[in-house]
Amino acid sequence: MTILITGGAGFIGSNFIQYMLRKHPEYRIVNVDKLTYAGNLENLEEVEDDPRYSFHEGDICDRPFIVELLHKYRIETLVNFAAESHVDRSIHGASEFVRTNIVGTNVLLEIAKEHKLKKFIQVSTDEVYGSLGAEGKFTETTPIHPNSPYAASKASADMLVLAYHHTFGLPVVITRCSNNYGPYQFPEKLIPLMIANALSDKPLPVYGDGMNVRDWIHVADHCTAIDAVLHHGAIGQVYNIGGNSERANLDLVKLILHHLAKPESLITFVKDRPGHDRRYAIDSSKIQKELGWKPQYSFEQGLKETIGWYQKHQSWWKRILSGEYQQYYKKMYEGR
Repeated sequence: MTILITGGAGFIGSNFIQYMLRKHPEYRIVNVDKLTYAGNLENLEEVEDDPRYSFHEGDICDRPFIVELLHKYRIETLVNFAAESHVDRSIHGASEFVRTNIVGTNVLLEIAKEHKLKKFIQVSTDEVYGSLGAEGKFTETTPIHPNSPYAASKASADMLVLAYHHTFGLPVVITRCSNNYGPYQFPEKLIPLMIANALSDKPLPVYGDGMNVRDWIHVADHCTAIDAVLHHGAIGQVYNIGGNSERANLDLVKLILHHLAKPESLITFVKDRPGHDRRYAIDSSKIQKELGWKPQYSFEQGLKETIGWYQKHQSWWKRILSGEYQQYYKKMYEGR
């Protein structure tokens, strides 16, 4: 099988490529990434010389470019990770999210339809469901109610994917995952940001009262779930993927400080971001019952390993925390 992975130089995509090449030695992986701020080819150094793997810099909105790759490699399956993914950035400017997440997905769907791909996997997010109260979890039948420009762009893409299945019979499957963490995550996201700041004895900025709750899943568990969906997921279905690891942001930050033996005095509360969803929680019983998948990492184990990875790979994230990102960081946290 030859699989086109879009957005494969990002956090989840690069972990998935490494996983698939280990798990399926007979597969060929073609990686397309625009290499925006969050795309990093260092994430794929382990596989860059693998003859089963090839990388092509490009934009999923570039139709001729994608079509050329489909012909060249005889692509059978497409897994779409490509997305602008950070809520804070979408609040400060939504146009790139509309372009990549909606227009780009539509370009891929059109090409998949015309070239009769065997399967189209859309990697989405639990954020399309909106916010929960103190009880309950998101199921696949929970009404879509996105609250941020990022979530709205992903929800729009999901609707397009399902429409192409209903209207044209395109063999699609959608996955909606809770918050990922693990190696190679861009350090503007909560867990790597807090680890990096703590290691540098810098303030740890926590939005609002810190009691916003997220359901966390290790990226390795997410990869095994997408693999299961790719091979066994029912066409036209949505599968929620969760780690059963709800944590309030403040409790998570304190846990990171405890692991690193750093004082809680480093915590700095900052003005809450607009429209900050209060709680997410995923019910992943469907994928567990139908496909036999379940997460292997406990949150405690996964967080400990993740902290260890960032301690050992300080040169990786310190190279990122410079230039454009420093300007962004000041805008997001120091200007509030």
